[in-house]
Amino acid sequence: MTEIQTPRLILRRWQDDDLPPMAEINADPQVMRWIGDGSVRDPDQTAADIERWEEEWDEEGFGLFAVELLASGELAGFAGLSVPYFLPEVLPAVEIGWRLGRQYWGQGYASEAAHAALEFAVQDRGLDRVISISRVGNDASENVMRKLGMVLERETTHPVYGHPLHVHAIDLTEFHS
Repeated sequence: MTEIQTPRLILRRWQDDDLPPMAEINADPQVMRWIGDGSVRDPDQTAADIERWEEEWDEEGFGLFAVELLASGELAGFAGLSVPYFLPEVLPAVEIGWRLGRQYWGQGYASEAAHAALEFAVQDRGLDRVISISRVGNDASENVMRKLGMVLERETTHPVYGHPLHVHAIDLTEFHS
């Protein structure tokens, strides 16, 4: 079982009891406003998401980690790697992404988890390049991307929803943990 520990977090595979807290995160309009069409997701949709994330682990050898607070055991959200099939123009690519509950914002958890996921990408999976995609205006996520050393590579438009996107990238051959 793949598990990474940082000073404040555990990044791990998904467990059955992660569904209620992840469903709560996905039901928050503030959290979801930058995701897809901005709609919240119900528990059934969240369960399908988790199942899909676990399948990607099995198929690709990487995926989205459940992010747990080391001190309390609370599920804070997710961070990790996925293939951004929704944006064919960037393929083949591996994307790093994260989504945390609002109560965990502004405390450096996203940067800490994403940094650990980049180390995993390099050290465990041998990836030499990773991208991150954000809606234009999602300054908090773009700030995390800058902290990771990612640079804006292109601007494009979401093929389904039509909103503008930024694609950031990092050359992991030069990444230092």
